[in-house]
Amino acid sequence: MQILSVASEVFPLIKTGGLADVAGALPLALAQHGVSVRTLLPAYPGVAEQLRKRKVLATLDHLFGGKATVVAGQAAGLDLLLLDAPHLYDRKGGAYGDASGNDWDDNWKRFAALGKAAAEIAAGAVKDYLPDLVHAHDWQAAMAPAYIRFTGKRPVPTVMTVHNLAFQGQFPMSIFAGLGLPGAALSLDGVEYYGGVGFLKAGLQLADAITTVSPTYALEIRTPEFGMGLDGLVRVRDNVLHGIVNGIDTDIWNPEIDAHLAANYSARTLGGRAKNRRAIEERFGLTRSEEPIFCVVSRLTWQKGMDVLVSVVDDLVAMGARLAILGSGDHSLEGALLSAAARHPGRIGVVIGYNEPLSHLMQAGSDAILVPSRFEPCGLTQLYALRYGCIPVVARTGGLADTVIDANEAALSNGVATGVQFSPVDADSLRIAVRRTVSLHRDSKTWTAMQRQGMKSDVSWTRSAARYADLYRSLVPAG
Repeated sequence: MQILSVASEVFPLIKTGGLADVAGALPLALAQHGVSVRTLLPAYPGVAEQLRKRKVLATLDHLFGGKATVVAGQAAGLDLLLLDAPHLYDRKGGAYGDASGNDWDDNWKRFAALGKAAAEIAAGAVKDYLPDLVHAHDWQAAMAPAYIRFTGKRPVPTVMTVHNLAFQGQFPMSIFAGLGLPGAALSLDGVEYYGGVGFLKAGLQLADAITTVSPTYALEIRTPEFGMGLDGLVRVRDNVLHGIVNGIDTDIWNPEIDAHLAANYSARTLGGRAKNRRAIEERFGLTRSEEPIFCVVSRLTWQKGMDVLVSVVDDLVAMGARLAILGSGDHSLEGALLSAAARHPGRIGVVIGYNEPLSHLMQAGSDAILVPSRFEPCGLTQLYALRYGCIPVVARTGGLADTVIDANEAALSNGVATGVQFSPVDADSLRIAVRRTVSLHRDSKTWTAMQRQGMKSDVSWTRSAARYADLYRSLVPAG
């Protein structure tokens, strides 16, 4: 079975968040289930140079104001198709905005082009390649089902995966004339959304199946609290909605062979974590101590609950917690955390930015990881933490609730606890969760048992990839 996956970022070529990890790992896992995936990705600066055996397969002469080519190649075991459209993607800055963090004004055009190119490829633009199904990821790829449905060149089944419903790709009605869609597309059953054009809304409306990245999130987005204005549409399409929890690439995230660590280790040799702990203390300027290190590897935003963390950070230090924080985002939150580090030298260390190797070391050297998200479709950091024996302390929401077993009395008695859950996401709940975690850390036997149980968790793509393969087969006509 041939699948065309469409995504705006793919690890290891380009990454801004968890979407890239999923788009990079899922195709490799699907290969074990008789599914061949080619991934369509914009040719941002520096991306094409990472491909081996590059070859131009197709030309799209008039793609939103310029000529584009479809370039094939391989990287990191992935079969890739790059949409090389210099007028849309060849610019300094990031995938979605300029160096100052401002969104590109023509993002509607840049990612409509991605969807339109996917439809052209699905219709036969690339010689000798006709995918059986198109799988679109998040709003940046969500126009693919719309172009496939309304251009009418070739009816191909589509799957729309929502990684985060908060990001929807909403644009003013004035862009519709530039999309190249027929007037029939401008309707409640098409791309129209509250008097404008909604890219994600279009994908949710028009795809043959919808998936979210955890079963609990699939339930949550049916509600006004988590549905972000789309809960009504989600409820209408409930019969095609599937919650499939993400996995991680267990070859890349493997403490036994990870080259980013100060020392490798396994569940049987947890003593090896000590060198990584010392490396974290040195990197973040923490005073050497046996008190637990809580790490944070996150975007510093309201969604991630970082404002709640800021409000209790002094209390956490008073409880005996040390903090190592890596992330970037809201400038006020960055400043507040840096101020906390200045107030508590040796107890709090902060690195502003994104650093993939350091994130690996933090999972291997920290005792616990804090994930106080207000909503979390799946979350990957807690999966990495389980894999590395770093105890997740998580809000009871979305994929966090699905993947972490709370250390309540029953779970501890039965030896199945892997972390600490709390709810709601507020200062009191976070204080209680950290106090519980500090207490658990003092009992070395219980703590070690939780670490080993977490490291036994199946956080790979094995089961989830099988579910995706089954979903694809249910949509692709037999024969």
